[in-house]
Formats: sequence, C-alpha cells, structure tokens
Amino acid sequence: MRISTGIIATLAAAGTVLTGAGAAAAADTSKAGAARCAPARPGYGFYEAGRVASAPVTVPDSACSTISVSHVRDARDPGDRCQTFLVAFLADGGEVTYTDPVEACATPPGRRTVLAAGVPDGAVFRVLYQVDYIEPEVQRVRFTVWR
Repeated sequence: MRISTGIIATLAAAGTVLTGAGAAAAADTSKAGAARCAPARPGYGFYEAGRVASAPVTVPDSACSTISVSHVRDARDPGDRCQTFLVAFLADGGEVTYTDPVEACATPPGRRTVLAAGVPDGAVFRVLYQVDYIEPEVQRVRFTVWR
C-alpha cells in the first residue's frame, strides 16, 4: 500500500473528520449504553517516505468519537516524549484520506492529544508518525491510541 505525502482534511466515505491544534485534549461524546474511549497499542505496519504507520485499527462501537494518542515516547530515547502524528483513514475501494499533522507530547504523563474528531464507529485507520531519524534503524515511537 502506498501512502502519498498529500494530506486531506476530510473523510469522504465516513463523514467529516475535524482536526487541528484547537483539539488539544480528548473530548468524548456520549452514546447511550456505549463504552468510553478504549486504549489500543496497534502493532507496527510499515515505514515509507519518512513516516511509520501502525497496523490497521478499527473503531469499536463506543461513546468515543475521537482518535487520540497518549504515552508517547521514543523507544531509544525515553526522554523524547513528543512526536508529530496524523491519521490515515482506509475506506472501502482503496481510497486513503489523511488528517492534518498534530504534535503530541506525553507531558504530563497520560495526556491525550486528539488527532481526529467526529469519527464514526467501524472506521478503519492507521496512525502515522513522522520519524526524526532512520539510522542506525528507523525510529520507533511507542504510544497508546484511544478510540
């Protein structure tokens, strides 16, 4: 799968995705009887064009309509707790749409940074982060996804 460098701010097949620096803290919306945002640690997907992509993640039925990250840290440099993230939504038919990049920092610990809002249940996405180095190996950033 090829990830282009263009960034698209809307999710055509699954509704509008709102992003940006103004969404600095997670905001959960409520659906009667549904669970709140749940954590996930998606596996490694691939590296391409200066970004690492997670394995695909599916949004469960929940009260959570955001995709957020927390507990960000560089695996080789645990003191590095900031990274630039974006979300790639995978629609049926192979069309991929992207959110705007957002810097997420894990200070204070457990802080969640919203990457996308208005995300419908069942949406399939990958979380991507911009790498700071590729030598001696591609940077690995550990993080928790809330969806």
